[in-house]
Amino acid sequence: MASGGYATAEGQKALWGGRNGEAWVAAQDLLDQLFRPIETMLADAVGAGASVLDIGCGTGSTTVAVARKAGNGGRAVGVDISEPMIAAARERADREGSAATFVRADAQDYAFEPASFDTIVSRFGVMFFADPIAAFANLRRAARPGAGLRLFVWRGMADNPFMTVAERAAAPLLPNLPVREPDAPGQFAFADRDRVARMLEDSGWAEIDIQPVDVPCAMPTDDLEFYFTRLGPVGMTLGSAGADVRARVVEAVRPAFEPYVDGPVVRFTAACWSIGAGNGSVS
Repeated sequence: MASGGYATAEGQKALWGGRNGEAWVAAQDLLDQLFRPIETMLADAVGAGASVLDIGCGTGSTTVAVARKAGNGGRAVGVDISEPMIAAARERADREGSAATFVRADAQDYAFEPASFDTIVSRFGVMFFADPIAAFANLRRAARPGAGLRLFVWRGMADNPFMTVAERAAAPLLPNLPVREPDAPGQFAFADRDRVARMLEDSGWAEIDIQPVDVPCAMPTDDLEFYFTRLGPVGMTLGSAGADVRARVVEAVRPAFEPYVDGPVVRFTAACWSIGAGNGSVS
């Protein structure tokens, strides 16, 4: 996601509380399918009886998955800044009979109960903090001694060419397309491994382990147009564009994805960092 005017906490709240959050709700089934392997890796890190906090939980798929893994003796709490997505997450939990609970808040400064979680996870939910060091310090206060942090974030744009296909193809037609700014809040804010390690160290986390992971992803080819016209910088910009502009953008962008189309399926690799850290030793 481009940063544009969204580099502050209030900007992020406006971004995810409006059309962008609603687009992610509309795309929840598609996104859950795409990133199911990451959800599975996060859930596998949760033990029975664990108390788990899911940061940037979106529409709640990962929170519900970790709640299932934690079982009756555990708990799972999802937090997200987006009201539309939290509403969808609560509906999901009700629909699936899950004990997962959800809080609409900015995890950067929300007053979590101190030392109340033994596992903190996130699937692409921590790259949007206006002040990452303050955010991770706040999360550490919510973590019990010996608690673990397990995150998945995107590596760089060069490692994830699929993610910028639409904006590169649409740029000549959309002069107001948001520009991605290095290290600014957004999809690739955590691309620099050394910077991420320093942020975690500065916020008090220890035993930091950051490893590259390449995750195979696939979606139905029939969903491709929905994907690039509703999500990302192009989706943000098309929300206020006329039908003629939209038609020209679709005509320009759809062929640019051909290298990723394999008949009825679109395939790409999500190049991620798998981040682990600990909150010191159990006293």
